[in-house]
Amino acid sequence: MVLELPLVKWLIAIIGEVLIAIGAFCDLVAAIGMLRFPNFYLRLHALTVGSIGGAFVPLIGASLLALVADFLGIHRFFLAGAGIVTAVLILILAPTGSHIIARAAHRSRVEVYPKVVDHLAEDREMKRGGET
Repeated sequence: MVLELPLVKWLIAIIGEVLIAIGAFCDLVAAIGMLRFPNFYLRLHALTVGSIGGAFVPLIGASLLALVADFLGIHRFFLAGAGIVTAVLILILAPTGSHIIARAAHRSRVEVYPKVVDHLAEDREMKRGGET
């Protein structure tokens, strides 16, 4: 006998819908940030907010919704698993990619703006000082 818990399924569905709404809000904030932020590094930050908040969070929400969608049959587990695997990959790769892009832009001096602290330049100076 399978114990049906409609209240638990209902709560999981509500949580999934809320996560999808949060993802839509993060995408909206990222789009506004892309239009309003003045330089490359701040725009890169807005893109990372959009990729993590706007892709990771809704994928988890869609996976939760797929788990409680009985009309999908056995396919709901495949959909939920694929959504969670994709979300984890985005969670790992998005910050790594944005870090690599920011470091390459800094090293190529594409955009120079007044900095308060520049640890990469300090590290470069320490290496040069240690070699002589």
